[in-house]
Amino acid sequence: MSQDRLIRLKSTKSSHVIWTRKNKKGVERKIELNKFDPTLRKNVLFKEAKK
Repeated sequence: MSQDRLIRLKSTKSSHVIWTRKNKKGVERKIELNKFDPTLRKNVLFKEAKK
């Protein structure tokens, strides 16, 4: 995986972190996704955070 496209998504409810990629040419804003958090065992909002 290319390190410049790698972003970190942090859960808003717990300290769980997901690493993923994004196309920086197509998306200029910060990403917010609803994903499954295994520590809470439910879907929560994940926001883009610093590496």
